[in-house]
Amino acid sequence: QVQLVESGGGSVQAGGSLRLSCAHSGYTNSRSCMGWFRMAPGKEREWVASFDERAGTRYADSVKGRFTISLDNARSTLYLQMNSLKPEDTAMYYCASGPDRSGYCSIIAGYFPYWGRGTQVTVSS
Repeated sequence: QVQLVESGGGSVQAGGSLRLSCAHSGYTNSRSCMGWFRMAPGKEREWVASFDERAGTRYADSVKGRFTISLDNARSTLYLQMNSLKPEDTAMYYCASGPDRSGYCSIIAGYFPYWGRGTQVTVSS
């Protein structure tokens, strides 16, 4: 059974930083592709960043240069370091994982079979 548990969310002022963590448990292949998504009230779920061995790190344009995704394989934990936070970053952040398909990982939410319950990030102006 695969489980993803996010932590690290909170409330910060604009310009502040937060570090999200996602602890993964389950078979190794289920985390070949890992990513962060977010959903703000009234908006659709949005891809934020992802990591896999083939493509490396990838970021949405809205967070590029401010967010950093990383994976600690030994601890099976995915991180998202978020700096220079803006009010528009306010959302529920979700960790997702899944097996790759012939070494390929998508950034489409529907591609990922495993999801955490999310952690709330609120940025005030």
